[in-house]
Amino acid sequence: MGVWQKRSRRKPTGGLYKKFRKKRKREMGRLPIETHVTDEGYKMKKVRVMGGNLKVKVVKTAYANVMDPETNTCKKVKILGVKENSANIHYVRRNIITKGAIIETELGLAKVTSRPGQDGTVNAVLVKE
Repeated sequence: MGVWQKRSRRKPTGGLYKKFRKKRKREMGRLPIETHVTDEGYKMKKVRVMGGNLKVKVVKTAYANVMDPETNTCKKVKILGVKENSANIHYVRRNIITKGAIIETELGLAKVTSRPGQDGTVNAVLVKE
């Protein structure tokens, strides 16, 4: 059974909307990709989206592009683990990266600014401790 992005079946008054057509492929949704931290390497998933375009999703990764705001430089560094994740408290234990997560890297703590399940990369900004 697929995941669908659909409107509510109920009107604000409480009545039911009439079904005026069948489902369309463009209305189909997908389960979220939970990006995991691994020891080495990475795993990507390519998905065809509307317009025939490709969306690259990160399934597993070991590295992140971390920007240092003081020196204004960006480096590819190894991810050691997830320290905090405001999306879900259980993601820390499972080492799942989402946007806004605080990750521990070789340079220090960094906040993830990209959406790994949507953008195909893990970008982060160094956080002062």
